[in-house]
Amino acid sequence: MDTTPTPAGAHSAAAPTPAEHARTAPPAASARGLVQVYGTGEAAVHALRGVDVDFEAGRFTAIMGPSGSGKSTLMHCLAGLDTPTEGTVTLGDTVITGLDDAALTRVRRDRVGFVFQAFNLVPTLTAEQNILLPLELAGRTPDRAWLAEIVAALGLEDRLTHRPHELSGGQQQRVAVARALLTRPEVVFGDEPTGNLDSATGAEVLGLLRRATREMGQTVIMVTHDPVAAASADRVVLLADGRLAGELHAPTAERVATALAALSGREA
Repeated sequence: MDTTPTPAGAHSAAAPTPAEHARTAPPAASARGLVQVYGTGEAAVHALRGVDVDFEAGRFTAIMGPSGSGKSTLMHCLAGLDTPTEGTVTLGDTVITGLDDAALTRVRRDRVGFVFQAFNLVPTLTAEQNILLPLELAGRTPDRAWLAEIVAALGLEDRLTHRPHELSGGQQQRVAVARALLTRPEVVFGDEPTGNLDSATGAEVLGLLRRATREMGQTVIMVTHDPVAAASADRVVLLADGRLAGELHAPTAERVATALAALSGREA
């Protein structure tokens, strides 16, 4: 398994490339000594076992590993959806570990976006109302110019008055992506965001997430089990048995599949 970071490559220009800038900027999210244990005694499940990892700002990173490797647990801890047993999680310049429930709620509302496998749209609201819902709940006024830009980028201009049942699965996920981007979050977390989509529609959603990093400077962290989906990312972080097991830069589906097969064999 190749776990060596891809060299940046030689170039004579003094200005850093976008990739180099991302590597020198402070991480968008990071974990140090992250341990997560569910249950006690003989029934205890060690989901994470001392994970140290950084996620670059303005980059698209996939988290992968065999079933039970801890990838979803890691994402939930990074996003403030779960509290680790030990260790620290930092979002931007804020250590979120140890924050009370009210403070964590504000972090998730104001600084984080979510795109889930289930689209999580309110069935009685229109697409536009679903997109605006987080801001309305926070009592914030939407930036209409930014909304228009996102809607245009996602091809939703003629779908804003439709309710979820009037939209295809791909269109519903586009609405979810728009909702996640509207608050200009520091990080968008995707939990199997293409899991309920066919391959063509899934590829469209992944392309939208890539564009969000390339054109909007968005940081995206995605959990997926699909090597093809992971190949859309700039980097793949690999987990096995709750531990960091390497990473791939500029991944291809074939390299990811080979790495996962090696990890699955190691855990067998």
